[in-house]
Parts: sequence; structure tokens; C-alpha cells
Amino acid sequence: MTLPIETLCPHCQRPMSRWTNPEATSWSGAFQFVCFNDECPYFVRGWEWMKSHYHIAASYRHRIEPETGETGPLPVWSREALKDNILPEEAAPHA
Repeated sequence: MTLPIETLCPHCQRPMSRWTNPEATSWSGAFQFVCFNDECPYFVRGWEWMKSHYHIAASYRHRIEPETGETGPLPVWSREALKDNILPEEAAPHA
């Protein structure tokens, strides 16, 4: 069952992208919605938070799992990390 999902990021109000789930993960379905806005406050402040709490150069992006409605961080190590799994809108599978 697919839940109705608001696909605007709650942190920056920009549209979220469909992103292919990697193989061998515990996430359900074929994709998630992820905010890939590099100016999103959640992503921007994540760099300092991760450095101050874990002493690593990393951040996170907001994600929503459409099949469950679960939300949370998607860890990234650079601005370009994981962008290669963004699904073009015409190729995106339906939830």
C-alpha cells in the first residue's frame, strides 16, 4: 500500500526527487523521495552538526519512504553524493 506523500521538503519547501533505493537495503519499495536542494537548511547545517558530534566531514538529506511514510536523514559525504541515483521524472516507477 502506498501512502499519500507530500513531496515538498519540510525544511526548504522545495520539490523532492525520486531516488532509487540501493540493492540489499531494508527500505521497502523501489525508491524514496529525497531533498537534493544544496541550499536546504537541513543539509547545510548537517555539515557542522556531524563535525561537532562525530568529527567527520559528512551531512544528510531529508528523505521520505513512500510505502511507509517513514522520514529521516540520508547520510552523504559530499554535495554530489548519491545524486547519480536520482530518477528522471519520466523513468520514475509509480509507488
